[in-house]
Order: sequence, then structure tokens, then C-alpha cells
Amino acid sequence: MGIFRYDCNYSAPTKEQRNRYMRGESEEHTFGKEGEILLVIYDDAAYLKDDSDGIRILFTGEQDKQKVHDEIRRLLEEHGQKEQRPDEFRARGER
Repeated sequence: MGIFRYDCNYSAPTKEQRNRYMRGESEEHTFGKEGEILLVIYDDAAYLKDDSDGIRILFTGEQDKQKVHDEIRRLLEEHGQKEQRPDEFRARGER
């Protein structure tokens, strides 16, 4: 099937994709320190939503649906790295 990645809150997923893949019963899980990562598992798809970065990813089909766990690990690691490194865009006196 496929993996559809959206880097903007307003573009994900399309109405056609919601009607095709994101229907029926679902199971929700949250990840991250503040629950900023949401995983919704459907029969035919998995939808991953990261509110801190505005990223949305729709995994469709059984094979691609399995890749969602790797992506969650990657996002959690990325969030951890952001917390550990100083904000490079702050002025010296703003800390």
C-alpha cells in the first residue's frame, strides 16, 4: 500500500484517505513525556500524529503498518535529543 507523510497540520490526511483507510474500530495510544505523540491503529492503517513537530504519517497495508513502531522510536529519540541540547536560537540572556 504505502506511507503518506505530511509536514503540515492542515494537509493530512485527505478525505479520500480517511474514508478508505481510517474507518471502523480504532485503538489509540499516546507516547512522549506529555503525550504529544498519538498513534491510532485501524484495521487497514496506522496513523501517527506528532503535535510537537506538526508531523502526521499514515501507514497503510499490513507491511507498512508494521513500520510505525520504528517511526515512534525515532520520534521519541529525536524528542529526547532536543531536550538534551541547548536551544541554538536563544540569545545568551534568555536562558
